[in-house]
Amino acid sequence: MISEPDTKTIGPYRGRISATVVVPGDKSSSHRALILAGFASGTSTVTGLGTGDDIQSTRSILAELGVEFSDDNVTSPGVRGWGEPSMALDCGNSGTTMRLMAGALSAAAFESVLSGDTSLSARPMERLVGPLGALGGHIVTSGGTAPLTVGGPSVELRPADVILPVASAQLRTAFCLAAVQGTEPSKIVSPAGFRDHTERWFAAMGRGERVGESAFRIIPGVIAPATYDIPGDPSSAAFLWAAAAVRSGSSVTTPGISLNPGRIGFLQVLEMMGAHIEAEVTGAILGDPVGTVTVTGQPLRGVNLSGPVIAGALDELPLVAVVASFAEGLTRVTDAEELRTKESDRVTSTVAMIQDLGGGAQELDDGFEILGLGGLEGGEVKTHHDHRIAMAGAVAGASSHAGAVIHDAGVASVSWPDFYEVLGSLWS
Repeated sequence: MISEPDTKTIGPYRGRISATVVVPGDKSSSHRALILAGFASGTSTVTGLGTGDDIQSTRSILAELGVEFSDDNVTSPGVRGWGEPSMALDCGNSGTTMRLMAGALSAAAFESVLSGDTSLSARPMERLVGPLGALGGHIVTSGGTAPLTVGGPSVELRPADVILPVASAQLRTAFCLAAVQGTEPSKIVSPAGFRDHTERWFAAMGRGERVGESAFRIIPGVIAPATYDIPGDPSSAAFLWAAAAVRSGSSVTTPGISLNPGRIGFLQVLEMMGAHIEAEVTGAILGDPVGTVTVTGQPLRGVNLSGPVIAGALDELPLVAVVASFAEGLTRVTDAEELRTKESDRVTSTVAMIQDLGGGAQELDDGFEILGLGGLEGGEVKTHHDHRIAMAGAVAGASSHAGAVIHDAGVASVSWPDFYEVLGSLWS
């Protein structure tokens, strides 16, 4: 039974929104910055880290390997100086932690075991085996899932050219983290549409270069200590953008946001549906664009979504379903079968959320359909222990007729511990 303290009632809130919000540090960038700081021998500086549980999982594993943390400073003996862990390395609920650390540790001279919670242990990890194995890295899954056994004294890295069948930033990054420890260049190719933080950072550090539109060549060598200023997380900002988009005349401005081209798919979707979007690039971090985004609500219409825009908005698709419920007309999402391999089966859990809130939704094999009728009645949301379902349900409840009760609401701490307070503050 779900305990009462972990249940939250959200909304209904009335009136327009006009707010400027600084969101927590980008989760994707935070993982990468911590790991690359751990690769470097010496002290790096990481500011603006994300606040979620997933980031703590990566930090805790690095600490177990011998990396030290003090305020914004990360001091490491370097990846070749990491020590053999005395126990299994717990990734918690973080698939990013598991996949990226599998890449980093698959080349280690000692053996490690990467484990996770029940949800993470059910997610597919077999895709790591081919790319990392091609490099000579060692990785063994447990029937295609965690726990993973990686690295070992017999590891001998070799160059490899690998073609991935899917646009996966996590697989590409795992490959890069192993390949950079080798002695000769390697190359990875995949379909377009992925977030390319790792490739941009490697290029800025002299550890890689683009080859055409979809290939990246990794140049082995030392990762030097660096300063990483983490921008705001667009996947977190998306919940606030959605809250404005579903209320005509409302607006939310989020400064200092990552505008990596692989991260702005949700903004493209909102614009397609009729919301007004203003995005201005104000700087860059290691070649990665950063800027300010303002979303203003206007009447919304249903749309058909498929192809490249799906890869750029995959994490936000439950939120797309919410926004579509406040639009007029049918929204159809396809090419999104990857949703079924997330913290929950997000096709099933998204459709259930919309139905439980009084909306019209049905599953497709590779996505869903939402019949937008200009709003939602409200109701109860079962999160399936998925932070994005909890947070999307809260956005829906805030603007619904009767509000929403979010069960297992605390799961939002995976990515944004203060989310509910910030959402409520939009109307204060």
